[in-house]
Amino acid sequence: MHDIYRNIPLNSNNNSKYKKINAGIRLDKSLYNKGKNVSYHNLHNYEFNPVAILYQALQPPIIDGIRKPLKPGGYSDSGADIAYSLRSNNIPIVTPVDNPSPTSDLDWVFPDTEEGISTAISKGAKTIWANTILFNTNPLNCMSFREDIKLVGHLPSSVDKYDNKWYANELIKAMEFCQGVKNVDSIEQMKEHAEKLLSNRTVIDGQYCFEYGDTLILEEYLEGEEITATIMPPGIYAINFKNGTLNKYWHLPLVKRFNHNNGIAPYSGVVAVVENSTLISNEEAQNPIYKQVAQDCEKAAQIMRPLAPIRIDCRRIAPEKTFALLDINMKPNMSGPGRPGRNMQSSLSCKAANGIGWNYPDLLKAMLRQAWLIKKFIRYCTVIFFIITIENICEFIDLDIVENIDRHFYR
Repeated sequence: MHDIYRNIPLNSNNNSKYKKINAGIRLDKSLYNKGKNVSYHNLHNYEFNPVAILYQALQPPIIDGIRKPLKPGGYSDSGADIAYSLRSNNIPIVTPVDNPSPTSDLDWVFPDTEEGISTAISKGAKTIWANTILFNTNPLNCMSFREDIKLVGHLPSSVDKYDNKWYANELIKAMEFCQGVKNVDSIEQMKEHAEKLLSNRTVIDGQYCFEYGDTLILEEYLEGEEITATIMPPGIYAINFKNGTLNKYWHLPLVKRFNHNNGIAPYSGVVAVVENSTLISNEEAQNPIYKQVAQDCEKAAQIMRPLAPIRIDCRRIAPEKTFALLDINMKPNMSGPGRPGRNMQSSLSCKAANGIGWNYPDLLKAMLRQAWLIKKFIRYCTVIFFIITIENICEFIDLDIVENIDRHFYR
């Protein structure tokens, strides 16, 4: 994609008293390749269906002998941020309690259990926002839904696949993008750390297992600058107050990370994103090295084909050298300001959105407009399984057919 300029007027229609909201955001025209990647339609007020936000209440399954630990609160804090912000911008929100307290996370979000999802729908939700960790056995992948129920989030099967760091790294290598992460200074330190990881045991579902699994990944440590790219999926976005259909994956402005702890960016729950991250400058955005890494991240998304934003962490292989794709993140991480006591809260994607003049509610509305029908996803999986089976047998397939199925079934 082309470059983005930051000092852009914001949409001033957030205080509308109606549920039909002018979702137009003024973006710079140079972002889009006219006539190729985007088509325009007349501006209209977009009406949002009632939304319910899910948080992680379910333990993820054991994969390769390891279960990822449940984050304290299960993303209920960011889920409450999302719900509070949307409701404050006149978008109908379904909540577990009638009068949710702005300071109580669980007043705003439903558990990602079958009972929690069913309760949200019975209370009137027509769009489910999966602010949780997804996997193949998640109820969203197994329940029966009405034809009109939509989802904001990824395919559970995609998260299950790409959340596997080994698989994601092999994907990056296959794309011939440099990558790697490790922070030990000697073979002795590496052995000591490996022995420590492999010596930790825990009990999972009554079974004695390795706490961190039984497989380690050793990679080269990249000592250069770290950035994060947020990649948005194809879909309908408001561009210069016109509804535009973007036909390719595209990136928000890149975010630079700093103040690392022993070479590693600290977890946002320990150090706020606003304290160790900043947008790259307009001058840096013109640098061919930054342009190339942004294009590489878009190519990675094109292969993965996510249905919601993803973040890709990248580092220079050495100071002043090219960037390497380091880590693919499909976790929610959508905290944002608005609720009392949360004004210092943000996310890397939220900070990136600020670079094109979007505030937190603008980013959420852009994501909400890309919600997809769950019922069609179930049909899609059936068709794709058939195609993959035929591909394995015949060893040929017209990829345009898959792309046409993509467009037909998701929206």
